[in-house]
Amino acid sequence: MSSGRALSPVLLVGAGTGEATCGILYLASYLRRGGIEAFVRLWDGDESAGEVKDAFERLIARVRPKLIGISLKWFHHVDRALLIARTVRKIDPSIRIVVGGNSASYWWKELSGYDCIDHVVLGDGEAPLLALCNGEEAPPNVVTRTPDGRPRRLPLAYVQRSTNTQDVYYSHFNDIFLSQRDAHSFSGWVAPGKGCGENCLYCGGARGNQKADFGRAKPFLRAEENVRRDHQEIASRTWQMRYDFAGSTAEFLGSTWAGVDLSRHCCTYFLWGVPRVELVAALAATFERIYMVIDIGCFSEQQRLEQMSKGLLKPCAKDRELLDVIESVRRHPNVDIEISGIGGLPFTNKARLAEELRLVEQVIGLDCVVGYQRLEAQPGALVTEHPARFDMVTEAKTFAEFLGYFERREPGDVSVPMIRFKDAELEAAVQRNSDRVDELAWKHRDARKRVPLNGRTRLKNTAPSTERFTLGDWLGSHRAPAKLAKEPVTVLRSVDGITLSCAPTVSPRRYNDATLTQGEDGAILLTALDAFKQPTTVSQAVTHLGTKARLDPQSAHDVIEHLVDGRFLQPA
Repeated sequence: MSSGRALSPVLLVGAGTGEATCGILYLASYLRRGGIEAFVRLWDGDESAGEVKDAFERLIARVRPKLIGISLKWFHHVDRALLIARTVRKIDPSIRIVVGGNSASYWWKELSGYDCIDHVVLGDGEAPLLALCNGEEAPPNVVTRTPDGRPRRLPLAYVQRSTNTQDVYYSHFNDIFLSQRDAHSFSGWVAPGKGCGENCLYCGGARGNQKADFGRAKPFLRAEENVRRDHQEIASRTWQMRYDFAGSTAEFLGSTWAGVDLSRHCCTYFLWGVPRVELVAALAATFERIYMVIDIGCFSEQQRLEQMSKGLLKPCAKDRELLDVIESVRRHPNVDIEISGIGGLPFTNKARLAEELRLVEQVIGLDCVVGYQRLEAQPGALVTEHPARFDMVTEAKTFAEFLGYFERREPGDVSVPMIRFKDAELEAAVQRNSDRVDELAWKHRDARKRVPLNGRTRLKNTAPSTERFTLGDWLGSHRAPAKLAKEPVTVLRSVDGITLSCAPTVSPRRYNDATLTQGEDGAILLTALDAFKQPTTVSQAVTHLGTKARLDPQSAHDVIEHLVDGRFLQPA
C-alpha cells in the first residue's frame, strides 16, 4: 500500500572523496524511470567538516531534495558517511536520510542507531529506494527506526537475479548530473553481473556475506540487452569502459557491444582469475587500448595452492599458467597487464617469501606491472573475524574499532587497518619482503612512465580530448560564483584519463578552487600545450614559452616535464 506521498527530488551521493561509487548511477537511472527526479553528486573533493557543510548547503539549496541517499559501499568511508548524514540533518532536519551499499548492509544494526539516519537499505537498492520515495508503508529490504528508537528490519524481499533485473540499466545521463565535472568524473564502469561465489579468507564481500547482506549466494550475469543499454548510454560520455566481473565471456561481452563503436575507447578489466585467450582477443579487437589486471591471490605458488586446497581462496593460476597467459597476451600490442596479489596472507614462511619475490622479479622482467599490498582488515572477512585461527592479529574488527580508526586519520591519509602475524620475527620478515616488492614495483612503474628529456627531444600534444565549458557548467551552478559563471574553462584529458582543467581568466584572488589550474598558471599550461600542437623539440618550446609566457628556461622546462609526467605530452 502506498501513502501517495512521493519523496522527490532525490540527491544521491557517495560517502568517499573522488568517485566513491558508480552504483548511485544505476540507482538514479532507475528512480528517473520510476518518475522520481533523481540527481547524483559523483565527484567529491571536500576534506574538512567545514568544506562538507558548505558543499551540502549549496547542493541542498540547488536541488531542494526531500531525500538524500548516501552510498556506503566501501568500509573505509564509514566516518565520511556519518559526517555527511550529521551535516545534512543540521542543514535541513526535514530531509529523509538513507544509507545503503555493502558496508551499510553489513553494519545495519550499528548505523540504524544514529539519529541522523532514517533508513538503511539492505542489499540491492533499486526497488527499495523507489518504494521509499513513493511512500510505501513496507518498502522491501529497508531498516527503519521505530518511534521508540529500535530498528525495524523488513525481510530481504528484493534480491536481484538474472530473472528480475530487466529494469536495471543506465539511462537519463543527460539529466542526473549536477555539473560537467561530475559527468567527467565517471569512470565508465559497467556491471556485466553481480555477486560472488567464492569465499576468499581476506574479502568482506565473499559468498557468505553476499548471502547474508544481499540474499544472493550465487553470482549472475545480467541480461545482455540491459548491459548493451549501458554501453549505448555511456559510450559517447566516457573515454573508457571498466569491468570487474569474472563470469563474462567473449561471446557475452561481444553481444553487449553490438552496435556500439568502442574502437577509440580504452578498457580497464579487473579479472578475478586468468582470462581465456578468446576474451583477450575480443577485448584487443574491440578497444583502442586495454589495461588488464589479473588477480592471482598472492605471489607464492605454494602459499596460493595451500589456501585453495583449504577452500580459502578462489581458483587461481599456477605460475606456469600465469606465464603462459602473459606470453599469449603480449601478442596483442594494445594490451597491458598488471599482475596483482596480496602480501602477508596466512601460511607463509621463509621459503614462500623467497618464492614470492622470485615471481615478482620474473613478472617485472616480462614488463608487466605488479600490483601489491599487505593484507588489510575488511569487516566480515574470515581472517578479520577469526585472526587467531591463522596466528594473526587485526587492528580492527568491530564497528567501533573501524570507525575509531578512520576518525583518527588525518586529512589525506588513506591508510586502513591491517592484519599482521603474532610472531614478531615472521612479521618482520614479511614486512621486509613487502618493502622490497614495493621498491621493485614502483621502480618499474616509474621506468615505464619516464621519458628522458633533453633539448633535442621531440614531443607532441597527445591529449586525445580537449573541451571548453563555462565555469558555471563545469563546477555546477551551486559551486561557481554567479559573477564568474561565464568565464571559460578548458578541460583536457591525457591518454591515461587524467583530467586537467584550466581557467586562465579566473584569478585565485577572486575565486579559488583546488581542482582548477587558474590565472597565470592556467594560461602557461595552455600555452605550453599549444607549443606542441605539431612535433616540436623541447628547446624550441622553451624558447616559445620564454617569448609567449615570459618564463625563464628552467621554469619552462619544469612545465614541460609536468605535462610529460601527466602524459599530455609524449614523444613524437
